[in-house]
Amino acid sequence: MVSDQMADDDNPSQYVKLNKDHAPVEIESGELNQPVEVPQLNVHKCEACGQILPENFEPPAIEPWTTGIFDCAEDKESCRTGLFCPCVLFGRNYEAVRDDYASATVPCVLHAVFVEGGLAVAATAVAFNGIIDPMASYYICEGLLFSWWLCGAYTSIVRLMLNKKYHLEVLTITTVTG
Repeated sequence: MVSDQMADDDNPSQYVKLNKDHAPVEIESGELNQPVEVPQLNVHKCEACGQILPENFEPPAIEPWTTGIFDCAEDKESCRTGLFCPCVLFGRNYEAVRDDYASATVPCVLHAVFVEGGLAVAATAVAFNGIIDPMASYYICEGLLFSWWLCGAYTSIVRLMLNKKYHLEVLTITTVTG
């Protein structure tokens, strides 16, 4: 009844009116639940970073690295920060790569706990060699190796995020050594 009121000559109803005389319709498998094309969702995106781009904009090409592996020494402040407090440098990089992340404090503290803290625990275990139970030393080493592996996996994810954001070539061991 509502569809009769809404359906007129200018705006026909989109629904099929069923009655007793209506013939059964054969529906093939896969006919229902087909994807619907929504033009507003078909936007031009950068393949590398997923950023929405204007229609006439072409994303930049993947750029090769313009500096060598030891050229970081040219920027004295970053070099000293990375040498003496790498957790701060990691926090700054993380803050630069994540636009939605407010502070560099959490990544900096986590890096300090797992890497620099692990180094301190390793140095302490070596200093107290013979005093600490050998099984305890074994478990300390096992825990350190796992935490360093986990930190390496985490920092490599952040490194890949930096590469995507700034459209940089992903470096591997073979590309660095030649």
